Amino acid sequence: MRTEEQRDPDPAPAGTPPRSLAEALRTRDDTSLSTLLRIRPDLITPVPSDLTQLATRAGTRASVVRALERLDRFALQTAEALAVASDPATYDELLGLMAGDDRDPAVTAAFPHALTTLREQALVWGTDDRLRLVRTARELLAPGPQHPSPTGLGPTVAEATAGMSPGRIQEIVAACGLPTTHDAVSAVASLTALFADRERMPELLDTAPPESLEVLSRLVWGPPYGQVTADPARHLRWLIDRALLLPTAPGTVVLPREAALHLRAGRAHRETDPVAPALETARTHRPQMVDTTAAGQAYTALATVEELLKDWHEGGPSVLRAGGLSVRDLKRTAVALDVVEPVAAFWVELAYAAGLLASDGEAEERYAATPGYDEWLELAAAERWAKLASAWLAATRTAGLVGGRDAKDRTLSALGPGLDRSAAPEVRHRVLALLAGLPEGSSAVPDSVIARLHWERPPRGPRTAAGDDLRGRLARWTLSEAELLGVTGRGALSAQGRALLGLPPAPVHETAPEAASGSGSVGTGAGRGAGAGAKLPVHRHLRPAVEPAALPPRTPAEQAAAAARAARILGPLLPEPLDHVLLQADLTAVAPGPLQRPLADTLGVLADVESKGGATVYRFTPGSVRRALDAGRSASDLQAFLTAHSRTPVPQPLAYLIDDVARRHGHLRIGAASAYVRCDDDAVLNEILADKRSQGLRLRRLAPTVLAAQADPAALLDGLRSMGFAPAAESAEGDVLITRAHAHRTPPRAAPEPVPDGPPVPDATLLGAAIRAVRAGDLASTTPRKAAQAGLPGTGELPRTGSAETLATMQAAVMTGTTVWIGYVNAEGAASQRVIAPIRVEGGFVTAYDHTADEVRTYPLHRVTGVAELADDQQ
Repeated sequence: MRTEEQRDPDPAPAGTPPRSLAEALRTRDDTSLSTLLRIRPDLITPVPSDLTQLATRAGTRASVVRALERLDRFALQTAEALAVASDPATYDELLGLMAGDDRDPAVTAAFPHALTTLREQALVWGTDDRLRLVRTARELLAPGPQHPSPTGLGPTVAEATAGMSPGRIQEIVAACGLPTTHDAVSAVASLTALFADRERMPELLDTAPPESLEVLSRLVWGPPYGQVTADPARHLRWLIDRALLLPTAPGTVVLPREAALHLRAGRAHRETDPVAPALETARTHRPQMVDTTAAGQAYTALATVEELLKDWHEGGPSVLRAGGLSVRDLKRTAVALDVVEPVAAFWVELAYAAGLLASDGEAEERYAATPGYDEWLELAAAERWAKLASAWLAATRTAGLVGGRDAKDRTLSALGPGLDRSAAPEVRHRVLALLAGLPEGSSAVPDSVIARLHWERPPRGPRTAAGDDLRGRLARWTLSEAELLGVTGRGALSAQGRALLGLPPAPVHETAPEAASGSGSVGTGAGRGAGAGAKLPVHRHLRPAVEPAALPPRTPAEQAAAAARAARILGPLLPEPLDHVLLQADLTAVAPGPLQRPLADTLGVLADVESKGGATVYRFTPGSVRRALDAGRSASDLQAFLTAHSRTPVPQPLAYLIDDVARRHGHLRIGAASAYVRCDDDAVLNEILADKRSQGLRLRRLAPTVLAAQADPAALLDGLRSMGFAPAAESAEGDVLITRAHAHRTPPRAAPEPVPDGPPVPDATLLGAAIRAVRAGDLASTTPRKAAQAGLPGTGELPRTGSAETLATMQAAVMTGTTVWIGYVNAEGAASQRVIAPIRVEGGFVTAYDHTADEVRTYPLHRVTGVAELADDQQ
């Protein structure tokens, strides 16, 4: 059975109030319907056949719950107040519940916008003198014993006395000093009028014992239920006898709604929040400093991701049986990146979200870089950053959950299942949009950001602490991750961050001083004022560059254009790669900035990284030089490479180190016997045999220049190197094997798809087509038929006529130019009703202008179930 707001009665005369939600939707223009479908995209999936079906769908429980969850706090409070008001309610009654008897001016000013919001979302319909909440929303928000109302109000007097005997009701009426009546209905109405009377109700309460008033004060703001014994105390009996406490179950009483509202001075809520909490500015920096700081973080992010995937170059950690990275491997990765484990989890998840990292799918599954990583390395630095930042902004995988527990109390691991949170992209966009609304160069107090998000989307259920709900934690993670990634700098949104969101550039201010409001300080000296720790007053004349409103959804093309613009802004701020290093006499090389890729790759083989930072320090060791020789470089190649790329002469100790390692490199040769060692100098072999450290290799002499071993070539190679020798592996033909690192790559992999948070928001083209189809279907279902067709089935049934009558009616309509109503079954067997204006009938087909589809179509006559003429005033 349809509810009242879904029922579609006969069309009401023009100018009369709507009698159903369907009628209310029918009075809306296309712009209003577009707004509704954009806010509630689930209503258009799939496209409803007419406005009656749209109204029915708008009243379903799942759709209403979703709509209520997306209301701001004040609009939700307005809906909660309407749920406890009379049905229907007037504008003044609802405003009184929100603003109280004293008509709070802030609430009064914000109330029209909240009511408009509810109407736009089809949660409230009707005129100002007959406001109705959609029935499903009323059931969800109205008070009940099992689901208390957020207002803390209980049932009305009429509801609480529904099962009470008429005699008992008359006793209560008399105890309240009211005249008795002849029936229970009028007696309940008399009690209700008394409790709602702001003049008579105080007179009744003045006669109450002080203990009774204390009981009422404990129940007034909810919960309104209390426990009583079979023989209640005198002050409780006084309340029960006057219906100020009404029994709901044995031993349970409730404060009726009308009495509670009087004690609350007419307010449905103890506290109303008509205005969104303002963001608090933590500090204000020069915009140039914000951009350069963010650019430095962006460069560090690129270097960190490259270092991560270089560490997994030959195949990364194994994939757990349940999926994901083990705790031990995450710790090892954190040590390799020199970061804490939560930050390491963020970088791993970011590389995965960008499609640079995946599992290889082998029998012994491991993580490795994807072919997309090699393509990513070929991009310019700013473009590589834009790809990372875009992936982070749209990803639903949430690195902050790593280490937590899922619903089955299992540990959530990096790269494992269970990390998707569909709300993450929306929260990231919203947090950054709020930062964009601050004066340029300003950072926000995190708690104020979370308070604003909680006002815009009130969290469900109790929270143990501020920001402890999912959206609060997502907001905190967003602030820290945006700083790591370089979207923000010193907590303020950077220029490239604004471009990434698709926002216009911030206006240039004449003054953008370093300033501080409240407490807190910047960790580096560059962010301070004239003196150490100096705090300058915030310049209040700076205004937000944009209003912190929700950002509209963007198409993939718009997102790509925004990422390209962000890359263009970031490019000039990144340091230019250098083609030189500074060699020092202590066997180190200093890179004063980022190095060009070929130089960095070669130097990474020839030397070990000793320290990172603004300048990277490399150290040359015998092992690192041998590594370069193993990769196929000769001593002369290494000397020439260092000479070409050093701004200082090659130090003599470094030249000696290279020559000494090269002289001994390959002097010993190892092959497979199971393994053997051969050397032209038998004295070296004698030295090896005499060394006690070689006993584990189980060597024996086969010839003056050959030793055999009971170990594989790799173990023999490592064992002799640990003894201080520099052997080289050789092939079966006796040639030296060049051991270059094997780059392990996964098969082509796509980046993980974000988990959608409900149906996607439709674009303008889809909205326009959907509205035309809905209106056309509504025309077909509501157009009046001629009285002669009164015997046709009811609304929603297809007309039924014989083939001869159908053909004759169609031919007559062509001659007279009239419009008819037909039933039609398509090739898939789907039945529909349409309003058409026939143009011609020939060859078993009718060509007509279809008002339902708003185009000319041709229909086979054998698929037309029947035809009916329309009423004369609809022709």
